[in-house]
Amino acid sequence: MNGFGFEEIKKVLILGPHPDDAEFSSGGTIAKLIESNVEIHYAVFSMCEKSIPVGFSPGAIKEELLKAVDFMGIRKEFLYLFDFEVRVFPQYRQEILEELYRLNKQIQPDLVLLPSSSDIHQDHKTIYEEGVRIFKQSRLLSYEMPWNNFAFLSNLYVSLNESHVQKKIDTLKLYKSQTFRQYSDEEYLKSLLRIKGLQINEKYAETFQILRWKI
Repeated sequence: MNGFGFEEIKKVLILGPHPDDAEFSSGGTIAKLIESNVEIHYAVFSMCEKSIPVGFSPGAIKEELLKAVDFMGIRKEFLYLFDFEVRVFPQYRQEILEELYRLNKQIQPDLVLLPSSSDIHQDHKTIYEEGVRIFKQSRLLSYEMPWNNFAFLSNLYVSLNESHVQKKIDTLKLYKSQTFRQYSDEEYLKSLLRIKGLQINEKYAETFQILRWKI
């Protein structure tokens, strides 16, 4: 991950409103960063108990998240779990802000990945707004959730190889409670990565929007 300041990045913090948001948006990039010995911190703000499908236990998504984090290679001590009620994050804006403040003070990340300003999900929007407020002195990249973004400016591309792509797909397969979602389809995921890759003459890529950068 050299060039454009990436050689200076030692610690990355990923803000996921819900379990699997980081994996869907940035799973290949996470694999590439870990491969490059970058320290990955991952904060998830809801265990989404209200969204668990019938037939799964109330803690199913949390259990799947813990398996996914272990499989990706993120250290357990770098996983930060919160239990804000899903779909009503705007009600907890101040509490979320305070947790982000503590994370910033504790981690002091070189780079923060967070949802996009154009994400229409209210929980994602709240994490974006409070995340930018707290981490405004850090490098900031927003990630895309295509089913939530009517528009997304891709101006930073991370090229991926086959192993990064497979790691992302295998990680998402661990979220068995979410396989009913159309965007969990492996063919869709690989097609999206191929489209992004073709835009930079690579086989696969994930894209981000630069919010703030320094070199």
